Amino acid sequence: MGHWLERNIVEPGKLPLLLALTAFVLTFVVTRVITRLIRAGKGPFGNVKAGGLHIHHVVPGVVLTVVGGFGAVAGGRYGFGSAAAAVVFGIGAGLVLDEFALILHLDDVYWTEEGRKSVEVVVITAALVGLLLAGFSPFGVNDTSAGELQDRGTVIANVAANFAFSLVALSKGKTRVAVFGVIVPLVALVGAVRLARPGSPWARRCYGNRPRARARAGLRAYHHDRRWSRLSRTLQDWIGGRPDRPERARLPGPQ
Repeated sequence: MGHWLERNIVEPGKLPLLLALTAFVLTFVVTRVITRLIRAGKGPFGNVKAGGLHIHHVVPGVVLTVVGGFGAVAGGRYGFGSAAAAVVFGIGAGLVLDEFALILHLDDVYWTEEGRKSVEVVVITAALVGLLLAGFSPFGVNDTSAGELQDRGTVIANVAANFAFSLVALSKGKTRVAVFGVIVPLVALVGAVRLARPGSPWARRCYGNRPRARARAGLRAYHHDRRWSRLSRTLQDWIGGRPDRPERARLPGPQ
């Protein structure tokens, strides 16, 4: 393990990237735990306010991202300064992307269905950075044999193909399959070859003049959602927290 770390992470100058990814994931996990405790009214934590204004954690996240980013550019890929800047950047990025949905909608949607986009973006980001750290890239590694270059090239080609399948699955409206397909091989391939979900960009473009395909896609999406929606929602609630239920509209009563 130590030899692999030295050869594939330290030697090519990827240690700051590893530290940034670790800080990013840990910050997201810790932030979610704290926000769920605040929501449940447990623990010593509470919302940060200044003069009655709720300060979202995206605000210090932006500051830390800027500081860490400029520090990383100035520090290069080696030395304590670059490592410290990478950790600061990872913490800031974790805080920012945890509230990605807030930035996207320009509204406090953290505990709503729209807020789940933040979790999906964090998973995608962590997966893509993790691929860069897999150690299969030959760039920056000295004394790489012909066999190692061939093996690494094969893996890189497989990763690129898997990412392409994920993009196809995404265009077919299968967001979660595309997300997990970036990490797990063959998952994206299954999503790419199956019928697109109704209303997806792929369905609008390719099924416009194919009523039979549209009908099959709608029927398959119905059965899929009926079979997996409860399990999917349980998993989402476990990772990102259960969203608030929309308040039911009050019926007018007798005056």
